[in-house]
Amino acid sequence: MTEEVSTLYANLLGETARIGWAELMPFFAKGQVLWVAPSLDLVGVAEAMAEDRGQEVAAWMQAGQLQRLSDEHASQWSENDPDNLWAVVLSPWVLVQAREASAQQ
Repeated sequence: MTEEVSTLYANLLGETARIGWAELMPFFAKGQVLWVAPSLDLVGVAEAMAEDRGQEVAAWMQAGQLQRLSDEHASQWSENDPDNLWAVVLSPWVLVQAREASAQQ
């Protein structure tokens, strides 16, 4: 079964890129970084937020799969500066996800 990719999804995908912790720090300090669980599609989450699909977003938040970046994550990323962080901006939010090693290939 094939699904057609929406124009919004394609645009968000085109704006998704690797990001370093140093670039994220100012947004984290403002409380604007949302962590997306590796099990979710980063761009799909951004699309759901942009389309105001509140029930879907609320379900992810309730399940702990989408949340403001925790101080614990920030501390770990500050110490390790991982190279597997991907982000997409959905103003005022920056959605970020640490990709699994196998997903980077």
